[in-house]
Amino acid sequence: MYKKDIKVLDCTIRDGGLMNKWQFSTELVKSVYNSCVEAGVDYMEIGYIASEGQFSRDEYGPWKFCSEKDLRSVVGDNNTNTKISVMADIGRIRFEDIPPASESVIDMFRVACYEHQIHKGIELAHHVMDKGYEATINLMAVSKVNERRLDEALQDIAESRVSTFYLVDSFGSMYSEDIQYLMKKYTEALPGKIIGFHGHNNQQLAFSNTIECIINGARMLDATMLGIGRGAGNCPLELLIQFLKNPKYRLKPILQSIQDYIKPLQQEIDWGYFLPYMIAGSLNQHPRDAMAWMDSDKKNDLVGFLVDALEKIEDLE
Repeated sequence: MYKKDIKVLDCTIRDGGLMNKWQFSTELVKSVYNSCVEAGVDYMEIGYIASEGQFSRDEYGPWKFCSEKDLRSVVGDNNTNTKISVMADIGRIRFEDIPPASESVIDMFRVACYEHQIHKGIELAHHVMDKGYEATINLMAVSKVNERRLDEALQDIAESRVSTFYLVDSFGSMYSEDIQYLMKKYTEALPGKIIGFHGHNNQQLAFSNTIECIINGARMLDATMLGIGRGAGNCPLELLIQFLKNPKYRLKPILQSIQDYIKPLQQEIDWGYFLPYMIAGSLNQHPRDAMAWMDSDKKNDLVGFLVDALEKIEDLE
């Protein structure tokens, strides 16, 4: 599977922070950064970026905000081959709060938006591009979007200046057939653009779906150390690095960070294969209810969660 044009993006801190409100120690974040640099990872997504006042710093850690001061406390001037990425949600950052790229250690903004926000997503992506950054658009919850509206969104992306567009399995609900179908649709609708993939592991398919995307032409691939991420987590970075067979990537630094910092987090955070997350994924549902169930005293009542989830679907219908 060696393909020299594939890029790997580590989103350990950004996606993993959804499980602990980004309350990571500076030492842990530095370890992940240093490991990405030593391992030859192309991008490290260090967190979300949000304007002050959107969230409380008493509740959320610094990687929900990614201020320049906090970024430089970890990466310095980042004179490395690993680029720094942040994710921006529509409505969470004011345009005037984004400095020119020449004044920041950030290299790339990934704009996360839903189908009904696609025009705002393009507007934000164009804005950061005009300030000198790279930009992608990550279309969330595509498994819930009907065909006509998805085609319209893709047409808007095709007409934009954004060079990279992500297929996102937000709920970990997709199978290989879904990946094949959407990759074909995306590549045909977006000639000349790079397609990326971000998968969730609710049904233990994030890694295999990533492979399916590679086969079908994806060139930007997301992963996290030990699969840490929202709910069931993501494609494990260590699996992906080994699979790609690219000599520029090195496994040992990744394993060192996992051993020293990420593995011990499993004593505090329940990410990975848990049945409520599997049920949510198989039903194509957002993991928020499963995450709340896992945090309650009903955590081990698996039948109860299934019944509750099915009843909520019936109520929506």
